[in-house]
Amino acid sequence: MIRCIDVRKVYRQGKNEITALDGVSLDIARGEFAVIMGPSGSGKSTLLHLIGGLDRPTSGELLVDQRLVGQMADDQITLFRRTRIGFVFQFFNLLPTLTALENVILPFVLDGRSKQEAEQRATTLLDKVGLENRKDHLPEEMSGGEIQRIAVARALAFDPPILLADEPTGNLDSKTGESILSLLREINRGSGCTIVMVTHSQEAAGYGDRTIFFRDGKVEKENT
Repeated sequence: MIRCIDVRKVYRQGKNEITALDGVSLDIARGEFAVIMGPSGSGKSTLLHLIGGLDRPTSGELLVDQRLVGQMADDQITLFRRTRIGFVFQFFNLLPTLTALENVILPFVLDGRSKQEAEQRATTLLDKVGLENRKDHLPEEMSGGEIQRIAVARALAFDPPILLADEPTGNLDSKTGESILSLLREINRGSGCTIVMVTHSQEAAGYGDRTIFFRDGKVEKENT
């Protein structure tokens, strides 16, 4: 599902070069729940952004769902992100003036779906994450765990084969975080969705099939 072959990512700041990824090679199998850990600045989130097509590698090959994402045209990568990748972030990224239902409807609107189809699909997704009775509430009227569940529902809009989660429990208390991790594990097992999750939490890592440790832009070790 995901294959990195000697992937490097170098950023330029003035005359300086900062190497975020330094020759990363790894495979993540279809249906796997892979966890990436490491200290700040080790390249974890950079790799997630490359997999999701939010950035491009400086060198090396990155295949995601059998596509070389670093070589895709801008319009192709935009469509790829929308339909093949789901994103769940630490800070939720919901629109505060929209209800739960409207936040989940948004991807369908951007895709040109009919209002009826969008509402039906969004309602089904909110039901899947246990929020069928909260669909008309604004984010400010909901708990952090409920808001993150809305974000998960939105990420699943097009049944993506890959879900990328960047510190999905970072802003939640431990009990609420466990409920989100259990939901991600349920999605992984129930639909076969490949999940790649970045976290600093050893407890969160326990929900995955394999933990990949990064340091200084390189894979340091793996635990299964």
